[in-house]
Amino acid sequence: MKEITSKQQRVLDCIQIYLNKTGFPPTRADICRELGFKSPNSAETHLRALEKKGFITIESGTSRGISINNQEYLGNKNEYPVIGLVAAGSPTLAEENIERTIECSKSFFDSNFDYFLKVKGLSMKDAGIIEDDLIAVQKTSDIKNGDIVIARLDDEVTVKFFNRKSQQIVELKPANKDFKDIIVDLEKDKLHIEGKSIGLLRKN
Repeated sequence: MKEITSKQQRVLDCIQIYLNKTGFPPTRADICRELGFKSPNSAETHLRALEKKGFITIESGTSRGISINNQEYLGNKNEYPVIGLVAAGSPTLAEENIERTIECSKSFFDSNFDYFLKVKGLSMKDAGIIEDDLIAVQKTSDIKNGDIVIARLDDEVTVKFFNRKSQQIVELKPANKDFKDIIVDLEKDKLHIEGKSIGLLRKN
């Protein structure tokens, strides 16, 4: 079987993840939405290339007529924990915080990640992050202004834009005008950055 490009691998991964989440294949529009393609024609081009190389079969006359021919060609896959509501005082990856695991190809996102965090609330909706989205979190201390971070402030875990104003002051900024910035004084407040978002999954 022929090798595929990184974009074709992402489309193949997208089909499998969508199947795992919903039980049925994605449409071209679903693939565009998940991977950020501007036109269904882009998805169609990659799908036809995958079909020609023998990775998928496309059934004509139906928008969801896509099937994967051989599961072993999906690339390296890992199981990642999905973190739900984080219990006060407990580590984020504590067993009691893990709702379930999801199997996902390591190549689905452009960067490595360690776990998924289930979003609660709408404070980041203008950044395209809404309730029940699954954020792919990379555990790292390498944070820059403008990164979307997973921050633990005292015993609360929140997802916000990071902005360091000074050595002492950090702003955690929402992406929703109905929510206020959280101003953190590092001399008084206990702040720990758990990691940053490198992408998300959404159940349609």
